[in-house]
Amino acid sequence: MPATHEVFNQAAPLGDHSAADDPALLEGLHREGAGWAEADVREVGTAAGSERARAWGEAANTYTPVLRTHDRYGHRVDEVDYQPAYHVLMDQAVEHGMHAAPWADGRAGAHVARAAKFFLWSQAESGHGCPISMTYAAVPALRHSPELAARYEPLLTARSYDFGLRPPLGKSGLIAGMSMTEKQGGSDVRANTTRAVPTAEGHYLLTGHKWFTSAPMSDVFLTLAQAPEGLTCFLVPRVLPDGTRNKVHLQRLKDKLGNRSNASAELEYDGAVAHPVGEPGRGVPTIIEMVNGTRLDCVIGSASGMRAALVQAVHHAETRGVFGAPLVEQPLMRNVLADLALESEAATTLMTRLAGAQDRAVRGDEGEAAFRRLGVAVGKFWITKRQPAHAAEALECLGGNGYVEESGMPRLFRDSPLNSIWEGSGNVAALDVLRAMARSPESVEAFLAELRAAAGADDHYDAALARLERTLADREHAELRARSVVELMALTLQASLLLRHAPTPVAEAFTVARLGEDRGHVFGTLPRGVDVEPILERARPRR
Repeated sequence: MPATHEVFNQAAPLGDHSAADDPALLEGLHREGAGWAEADVREVGTAAGSERARAWGEAANTYTPVLRTHDRYGHRVDEVDYQPAYHVLMDQAVEHGMHAAPWADGRAGAHVARAAKFFLWSQAESGHGCPISMTYAAVPALRHSPELAARYEPLLTARSYDFGLRPPLGKSGLIAGMSMTEKQGGSDVRANTTRAVPTAEGHYLLTGHKWFTSAPMSDVFLTLAQAPEGLTCFLVPRVLPDGTRNKVHLQRLKDKLGNRSNASAELEYDGAVAHPVGEPGRGVPTIIEMVNGTRLDCVIGSASGMRAALVQAVHHAETRGVFGAPLVEQPLMRNVLADLALESEAATTLMTRLAGAQDRAVRGDEGEAAFRRLGVAVGKFWITKRQPAHAAEALECLGGNGYVEESGMPRLFRDSPLNSIWEGSGNVAALDVLRAMARSPESVEAFLAELRAAAGADDHYDAALARLERTLADREHAELRARSVVELMALTLQASLLLRHAPTPVAEAFTVARLGEDRGHVFGTLPRGVDVEPILERARPRR
């Protein structure tokens, strides 16, 4: 048949590119003490930017997990079947140490290197990052019980992805999940009703229903239950040492907006064997160790999603023409893209700073631990809030093509609200900042010291810093103003980092666009006079 049309002026395929050719990421990697890992980071970035990895991500989200409660003979199996691409993504993440490997690595910067690789690999597919993040965060919580840590930590940190229902201590590597929330409580875990009854053998038996259990195919779960001593953290294996299934029954998988490659389940404990982690009755302080890690990963994941969306938007604009010129040369589109690039770079720079604080805090730096306490909570609130707006604007840069599944942009958009909800939604995160300031005055001083390091570099910044200091001194109606206070804290922190570490055009554009009197409320409102070319140059994908 004769051709009825020819295809022209469609954007070229993104193709293979190196996701690690990201100046903000590489600069942060070196600045935060992990320059020694650049070769490994670049290897992950090359893989993450490949067509093959994007195909794995598409397959894992198209053919979503399926729950098998029973086998063909009627026996309960409580297993989740995944598309094979999901296991490939998991295997690569574990092999490169994006899970708990840094806890076994004595090198300074190990947690920064891990954050950089997690940031890159999540650009290929973010859903499988959930169990990777859980496993990372489980280790410091587990260390509250040295005997359990001695048995399980070497397997949690091992670079071996060993999927399947077998006794955990007989496997070559383990993945950890998290089973905290219940129907009636949500973020208020003290309202949990799951019961933990001690036995003569020294363990407990758990009975209750969990509303959201992340990564239900994991080998072990950290969970909360009401013991006689009060709310307590427990380690629950899915398979017992004799090979029998623990009484952990998967009731159903959640039908979620996004994060579809990763299963989330309701589960029932029906006398499940569990081992206490930490002091009985001190479950919340124990689990806070895990929350610190997962909230940091929320920041990393959202920064990763912003970078992935930005790369797609810039590439499209560079290879599609409109009104007689490449889209990227149209003034308003350049303004939008540069604004998206500013948001992405600020998020990445904050992410690497927080990863550096994490690395130094776990090595005993009390000042960095104080800064981390407030910095992670502030970053978790703000970066995860910004990602959905960023994803929507980046999608719009592709026009109707961006609304089509084949572009990959709808998946980025659907996944974008998750990190804002996970580990405490916006109100919880903002109120946690207020609690940290009230309970840990040293964290306020550490945070302000970080901000004051950039004082005098920019008039807009100095005015914002003075406004923040006045705001923090006024505690009246603090809860009502919590969101606006934390927003200002986040913006001044990002501006401080960019003024000290980013190229001058980037830093000046950010301060005037985010802290200046003429700042806009949508992307693409950079004021006249901003030089967008240096900003866009740092955003372009490189092959």
